[in-house]
Amino acid sequence: MRDSRILPSVGIAAGTVLVLAGCGSAATEPAADSDDTIAVVASTNVYGQIAEQIGGDAVTVTSIIDSSAQDPHEYEGSAQDQLVVSEADIIIENGGGYDAFVDAMIESSGSEAHVITAVEYSHDYPGEEAEHDHSEEEEAEEEAAEEEEHEHEHIEGFNEHVWYDPHTMEHVAEAIAEELSEHDPEQAETYEANLAAFVEEIATIEDDLAAVATDHEGDEIFVTEPVPLYLSSAAGLVNVAPEAFTEAVEEGQDVAPATLLESITLLESGDVSLVIVNAQTGGAETTQIIDEADAQGIPVIEFSETLPEGETYVSWMQANVAAMADALTE
Repeated sequence: MRDSRILPSVGIAAGTVLVLAGCGSAATEPAADSDDTIAVVASTNVYGQIAEQIGGDAVTVTSIIDSSAQDPHEYEGSAQDQLVVSEADIIIENGGGYDAFVDAMIESSGSEAHVITAVEYSHDYPGEEAEHDHSEEEEAEEEAAEEEEHEHEHIEGFNEHVWYDPHTMEHVAEAIAEELSEHDPEQAETYEANLAAFVEEIATIEDDLAAVATDHEGDEIFVTEPVPLYLSSAAGLVNVAPEAFTEAVEEGQDVAPATLLESITLLESGDVSLVIVNAQTGGAETTQIIDEADAQGIPVIEFSETLPEGETYVSWMQANVAAMADALTE
């Protein structure tokens, strides 16, 4: 759902603009003459671009989803997708129930590629606990639990949209660099240098978020879906949207009338400074929230789930942070 009244979240941002060779529109067509490169398959172009930045010319990256018209929650892999997965050296997925089509294709293709699952690098991931000694029985239970999690059913209470957490993406990039170095030790120093450059850029995003928090810590916002919550929380913003509202919208279900009324009342209170919607989904209730925000003079911006054309991960996140900051100062 796109609305002409929604402010764009993507603009000109600082940062190095890279050529997204492996994240083009032909998402499932590997580049030609790629026999000497490491084949990387990413579930979305978000992860594909990060892999491109770390791997450079040594990788051929195929992003299965690289368009805002494709919904990872509902996507079903094609025969061409499955072929690409079967030939991959490294696979990067989001996990957490977001892109389960990847696991289905790994299983059906019999791929033995190393899989990097982004949610497992989030500090909020349920599997992340302090390290301690385990008995053999506990280790067996943990292995069984991990196996079950890799089926990627939605994890209750966990926000799987971890690419909106730059700190998590730093850890994912580290995992990519490590895996590339194992495949190609001769270029390990190059991968480490590319990683170091990426980490420096992530630091600029975190600085921008800290600046927003300095000026707007505690400001109330209404987020129609949980997609951008890692980013908005890092900016010190407080989401007041009822959980029942965001859950219903995310699941494509109708919002209960009482919940919608509660949401409208929140916007009418004068306490909400900003509304954020998902550019790639929506419905009647989201439209009502946008209409009410317009009526109350509350800025509305949109965030997307996939990387906009011509953007890098870093420039995209910088633009999103700038969009929040600009809207909050209107």
